[in-house]
Amino acid sequence: MSPETTKPILKVTGLVKRFGGFSALDGLSFHVAPGEILGLVGPNGSGKTTAINVISGLYAPDGGEVVFDGASIGGTASHRLVHSGINRTFQVPKPFMSLTVSENIKVALAYGRPAVAPPTVAELLAEYRLADVADRPASELNSAQQKMLDLTRALATRPRLLLLDELAAGLNPAELDWIAGRIKALAASGIAIIVVEHLMGFIEHITDRVIVLNAGKEIFEGKLAAAVKEPQVIEVFLGGEHAA
Repeated sequence: MSPETTKPILKVTGLVKRFGGFSALDGLSFHVAPGEILGLVGPNGSGKTTAINVISGLYAPDGGEVVFDGASIGGTASHRLVHSGINRTFQVPKPFMSLTVSENIKVALAYGRPAVAPPTVAELLAEYRLADVADRPASELNSAQQKMLDLTRALATRPRLLLLDELAAGLNPAELDWIAGRIKALAASGIAIIVVEHLMGFIEHITDRVIVLNAGKEIFEGKLAAAVKEPQVIEVFLGGEHAA
């Protein structure tokens, strides 16, 4: 069943998040279905990461509603959401730096969604090109390896909704092609995926739809190929790069 005909697993309605007098999110609404890859794009400060932070429980919303699998989850703590099937990566990876790669994954496996049989450490290490560094402390990994460990830890908890915050940043072209294939495979397995990213070529390659944000509000929803033809989108975000 395609994402277009599948009931959404996540619905965000009228979401508001304020920091003092600044509204980082100002009435944002969208949804994502199992097996769908949704991109959140927009200029710096448009609310992309704030949206991820609210959905993942890092921030409580100041208005609106976040509904996951029929339950309102706004303000629910991150560790509880992991057990429900929501996990994420971070712009700056946050593994346990003093633990080895394998130990990081074992912690995540022990803490994941209990209703689903977990993958093995060996499977995850092999799948995400970390087998050769399995016994090294996370602090010794390069940036790309830390990103893969961040992703692997999230996947070890068996998420139904995966939030990827600039996972592709800093990867070389070969790594981008490879991780794009992995993300598509995860979606094909039924995981709903929200991707925050600045690399438009990468976004265009992997997403089913995009939401373009500006000042905490949606200004476009649809295919990226259509977004780049919208004057408002070009003006606030894409500029001359995609205007032709």
